[in-house]
Amino acid sequence: MTITFAVLLGFALDWLLGDPKKLPHPVCAVGKLISGTEKVLRRIFPATPAALTFAGILLWLITCGMSFAVPFFLLRWLYHVNFWFGFAVETLLCWMIFARKSLADAGYHVYGAVKQSLEEGRKAIAWYVGRDTAELSEEGVIKAAVETVAENLTDGVVSPLVFMLIGGAPLGMLYKAVNTLDSMVGYHNEKYEYFGKFSAKMDDLFNFIPARLSALCMIAGAGMLHLDNRNALRIYRRDRNKHKSPNAGQTESACAGALHIQLGGDASYFGKVVKKAAFGDPIRSVDRTDILATVDLMTAASVFALVLCCAIRLIVKS
Repeated sequence: MTITFAVLLGFALDWLLGDPKKLPHPVCAVGKLISGTEKVLRRIFPATPAALTFAGILLWLITCGMSFAVPFFLLRWLYHVNFWFGFAVETLLCWMIFARKSLADAGYHVYGAVKQSLEEGRKAIAWYVGRDTAELSEEGVIKAAVETVAENLTDGVVSPLVFMLIGGAPLGMLYKAVNTLDSMVGYHNEKYEYFGKFSAKMDDLFNFIPARLSALCMIAGAGMLHLDNRNALRIYRRDRNKHKSPNAGQTESACAGALHIQLGGDASYFGKVVKKAAFGDPIRSVDRTDILATVDLMTAASVFALVLCCAIRLIVKS
């Protein structure tokens, strides 16, 4: 019950307050660990495909190992000293691992910016996506925001929830390390094609089940919000595997179906157009209010996932 209560309180604190701005965030420490370890490994290993692949595996093992071990032994000691002290620190870590409010705030930020002007919308969405934004149309800005909120339901809420309910804050921190590694080195470019390959594959693996759970919770949430949950299920079944990533298309397809819009399509990255699949049918044109609807859908899905996963844990532990 201790882990379940810590996760529930962490979820509630994130819902109300978002990331604690005045406290050092553990993910920042993970990012610094990745950067520092990468520099050391690149000095040690030659720039050959095999050597870089092996160095990338070492980077993953060192980062994820430390991300799990440090909170694990810290909490073990704190619980031994005083149960409530340990519980408070574990709750604090759970709070910082969740990102529902940050994700919602990102959606509101882009919505407010687009409402002001297209140029402000482009500036706002550039904070959250890797694609080129200088030439995006208003429709492109809105789609990018909707896709970001929908896709990151998995990374920001459901995957952390699943792993924390299995192994508390230490396993949650391990997941955040997996996710941070992918966001920092998991690129298909000259620098990271081999060095980041293992990190990208492990991120796909860790998110595989949570991504599908996220989509099903999003479909359920669509019904709760009086959106078209039947069409969400239809488009999910048809389009979920069109994305190059095995996980990103899960929630994007469900969201597109619920809102009766089409997401995805070609996008420009670093001046190069990348062919991408489309999700959903263009039953209607996108509107900036679709960003708000997606935030609501993400929130409803988060609640469904929380209730379902906590219920499963309590049943298993009983």
